[in-house]
Amino acid sequence: MAGLYVHIPFCSSRCVYCGFYSTTGLALRERYVDALCQEIKMRSLPTTPPQKEGSLGTIYLGGGTPSQLTIPQLRRIFDAIYIYNKVENDAEVTIEVNPDDVTPELAAALQQLPINRVSMGAQTFNDERLHFLRRRHSSAQVHQAVATLRQAGFQNISIDLMYGFPNQTLEEWQADIDEALQLNVEHISTYCLMYEEGTPLYRLLEQGKVAEIDEELERKMYFTLINSLESVGYEHYEISNFARPGYRSLHNSSYWKGIPYIGIGAAAHSFDIQTRSWNVADIQQYINGMEQGERSFEAETLDEDTRYNDAVTVALRTCEGLDLSTLTDQQRTYCLKNAQRHLEAGLLKLNDQKISLTKEGLFVSDMIMSDLMLV
Repeated sequence: MAGLYVHIPFCSSRCVYCGFYSTTGLALRERYVDALCQEIKMRSLPTTPPQKEGSLGTIYLGGGTPSQLTIPQLRRIFDAIYIYNKVENDAEVTIEVNPDDVTPELAAALQQLPINRVSMGAQTFNDERLHFLRRRHSSAQVHQAVATLRQAGFQNISIDLMYGFPNQTLEEWQADIDEALQLNVEHISTYCLMYEEGTPLYRLLEQGKVAEIDEELERKMYFTLINSLESVGYEHYEISNFARPGYRSLHNSSYWKGIPYIGIGAAAHSFDIQTRSWNVADIQQYINGMEQGERSFEAETLDEDTRYNDAVTVALRTCEGLDLSTLTDQQRTYCLKNAQRHLEAGLLKLNDQKISLTKEGLFVSDMIMSDLMLV
């Protein structure tokens, strides 16, 4: 089975930290949906011989803000997906939404689509920080949105949380965690605030108007998060992700397990084990290409060393870790040799031919992964 990702780049406004490809040009929505449907048709999985038959196990509408599309537009996208692909009966189908977009009408309409999982960007429950991030919603709207989705029948809800704001204290972060737990959602994704080049937030950093938190405070915030969520039954199954038992994100897990996925839309990435490709990150160029029946994209063929490095960087993110039995003898020898000092330091552990990060190793995962990669 493969995963399908559909990128919806529209936002009514840009968040200060966002480095994803998006646009506030909502007038292009109808043409963009037409282009998406064309690409879905063009790149559908084969269902008849002589090509290998395939099916979709997960579908994910991300952005941007997919809830900025109209229900008829969303319905057209799903119609195309289901017409041109075989979709598993129990497929996980996720849509990202903004809290302030969630009305009883929207929630009821989403229930009539194949959607069975909703991911929502809460980020923080501090209204001043939401304003600083240029988020459109308030903390109260997060609570209301979850309640509205529950009333509509959604039983699989995920929220995003962010920490590491300028001048944020450990106590303030704990308050955000506690309020998130009140929502009793099935899944929580967490991120430390990143200062990506090209974003308004990065420019504020360059101008000295904001400052990053120090590494020790970031470390304390991360472990406060882990301890708080695990103490109430959440499973820490990936560096940034926590789930109630049975509610891991299957779509994102496919990335970490090296399962093929198809990326539809401007700037969307695809992976089929042997190659990786990415669509042009320009909505007008993407639409023009699809209207002419041509996909504007670039691609690279993945050699054995690159596939090994990819396996290290994605598998070590998960609680299961990297399965050494999937590596060649040469790769396994190299990996274990470079892992030895981290095993001795208690940052890595080795069980049943699987090497994984310990709790202490999680915070320095980038350094460990770098040491295990082929250069």
